[in-house]
Amino acid sequence: MFSEYSSQPLESSLPPSPTAATAEKRGEDSVEEAGEVDGRGTWKHAAFHVATTIATPAAYAPLPFALASLGWPLGVSSLVSGTLATWYSSLLIASLWRWNGKKQITYRKLAGSIFGFRGYYSIAFFQQVASLGNNIAIQIAAGSSLKAVYKHFREDGALTLQHFIIFFGAFELVLSQLPDIHSLRWVNSLCTFSTIGFAATTIGVAIYNGKKIDRNTVSYSLQGSSSLKIFKAFNALGVVAFSFGDAMLPEIQNTVREPARKNMYKGVTAAYAIIIVSYWILAFCGYWAFGSEVQAYIVSSLSVPEWTIVMANLFAVIQISGCYQIYCRPTYAYFEERFLSNKANNSNVPLRKHFIRLTFTSIYMVLITLIASAMPFFGDFVSICGAIGFTPLDFVFPAIAYLKAGRMPKNTKLRHSVQLLNIAIATWFSAVAVLGCIGAVKFIIEDIKTYKFFHDM
Repeated sequence: MFSEYSSQPLESSLPPSPTAATAEKRGEDSVEEAGEVDGRGTWKHAAFHVATTIATPAAYAPLPFALASLGWPLGVSSLVSGTLATWYSSLLIASLWRWNGKKQITYRKLAGSIFGFRGYYSIAFFQQVASLGNNIAIQIAAGSSLKAVYKHFREDGALTLQHFIIFFGAFELVLSQLPDIHSLRWVNSLCTFSTIGFAATTIGVAIYNGKKIDRNTVSYSLQGSSSLKIFKAFNALGVVAFSFGDAMLPEIQNTVREPARKNMYKGVTAAYAIIIVSYWILAFCGYWAFGSEVQAYIVSSLSVPEWTIVMANLFAVIQISGCYQIYCRPTYAYFEERFLSNKANNSNVPLRKHFIRLTFTSIYMVLITLIASAMPFFGDFVSICGAIGFTPLDFVFPAIAYLKAGRMPKNTKLRHSVQLLNIAIATWFSAVAVLGCIGAVKFIIEDIKTYKFFHDM
């Protein structure tokens, strides 16, 4: 599907990047644009980056809760279809690398090359929503995990959730001084192994806890009134969309050596093998163990043995730290394009670049930390971020961009099948985005009515 194409290139309506060279050679082996660095990562590095951005505890820890809001039939079908749809969509995005002979190094530039000015700024908006919402949810999850570890050793300790959210933010500020995604490759390799460690530990402890519980007391029926069940289902669709969120594929592909398409296909597929094992087993085991009473963050439902829960929380914090960094990068890139110009880089003041970077990363970190500390509604942020941010980026845009770019198979039957499949994915997940947003807004309003800001949860 991704190798035999008819040639129907579109011309980009965007002005060239200020760092781009005025001339390029077409093809996979063309000379890099001025100011760009050759991708050095292997497909294994791509797999680490993709797995780190998608398979984070903040993403799949809420999946048992989503299943509890949907029930077994709809929950399982939503999880399986979400997995297959995002794997397929990721391959579509990877296939658009140099689709018009030019290197598309960011998601928004890829959108601009296909849809023009509106596409560029639409994707920039969705990417910022996804980045900010994801990192707010991540910081809440990290703070919760750190607090759980602290309470294990100091049950009467005075530190609150807000303290640990601030500690995590300070650590991320240090990591934010690393220059780019490729510089995070060793961090993300550790995060990938932590993903496996978190999933294995949490699955094992969930099964252990499930066997300790009187199974006759576990209910799998949907809770609440008819209207509440509907809103819970809408909210759960947003959670499932969030769990597969990856708004950084072109940025990751830009770090991969040539042949970039082939290496990215392998990296994405390897990452999804990890995702299937961790997501599906954890979602099913967590829902089986606790039924309708499962918490939005599965670790909060675990009780014994305590040392394994501590280990799961530590794995979660390690993994989350790398994911957080990758999702900072679109925002950092926006400021760098405007403040770290060639003139600034060639300044007589050697530390100017580092000072500017420290300034805007500090502002970003303070903003995210403040919101996470004030409103630690983990499940609500997950849902609304999935609905507004990740669903357009990971489901809708790849399907319609592939059709618009004209990168279609030459075989007539296969071409028609791809068209129908892409239209179906774009239509269905557009509806999911709307429904998920409705459900998330409903529960955020309900939480605000009964919640005090900066409350220790």
